Amino acid sequence: MKEFLASLQNYHSEISFNPWADYDTSCDIGPEAPQIRLENLHRYLSLRQKAKYLFIAEGLGYQGGHFSGMAMTSERIILGYHPSVKPQVVLGEWKYQRTSNPNSPLLNEKQRLEGLNEPTATIMWGCLAKHHLAPFQTILWNIFPFHPYKADGILTNRTPNREELEIGIVYAQKLMALVPNMEIIAIGRKSADTLEKFGIKCQAVPHPSMGGANRFRVALTEIFAK
Repeated sequence: MKEFLASLQNYHSEISFNPWADYDTSCDIGPEAPQIRLENLHRYLSLRQKAKYLFIAEGLGYQGGHFSGMAMTSERIILGYHPSVKPQVVLGEWKYQRTSNPNSPLLNEKQRLEGLNEPTATIMWGCLAKHHLAPFQTILWNIFPFHPYKADGILTNRTPNREELEIGIVYAQKLMALVPNMEIIAIGRKSADTLEKFGIKCQAVPHPSMGGANRFRVALTEIFAK
C-alpha cells in the first residue's frame, strides 16, 4: 500500500493536477491539503482490501477527486452535506476535512459553504446503493488517476490524452495487484478501450456525464441482472 501511494505521489505533470502531491494556492485550503487527500485515499483503500468490484472511469474531476482525493467521490459527500450519500459509506468513522478553500473567489457560494459536488459521484454512489453493493467491497478508480484540466483554468475537466491513458494503466495494474480478483467494470469508452488494449478483461458501461446518466444506469442494471 505504501509503495502504491508513493508511486502516485511521485507523478508530476504541467497539464494535470496530482491531488496527493500538488498544492494549488488558488483553491486549496493550505499546504496541508495534499496530505489530507493522501490520508483519505489510504483510508479508502485500507477499508477495501477485500473488494469484489472495481469501477474504472476516465480521469479525476475538479468537482470530485481533485479535492476529496478519491475517484467519483465529492467533497460535499465526505463533509456530510450531500442529501442522499452519507460520509460513513466512504471512510467509516473518520476525521472528515475539506481541502478546498472556502474563501477562494473561484468557488461559488454553495461550494464555499458545503464543498464541491460532482454529478457523476452522486450517480455512482446512488447506483451502488440501488444494487445493494456493500460500499467497502467496491473500489472506484480512474484509468488516469489524476485530474486533467484545460489550459483556461484548473477548475475545468478534459478527457485524458493517449499518453496519460498509457501512464494511467500502470497505476490501474498496481491497484489490481494490491486487491486481486476484482470484477472490473469500465465506465466510458476511453477506459474500456485502454483496459482491453492491455489485455485486461472488463465489462463496459457508458459514462454518466454529458447526458449519459440514464444509459449508464440501464447498462449497470443489465450487468447485475446477470
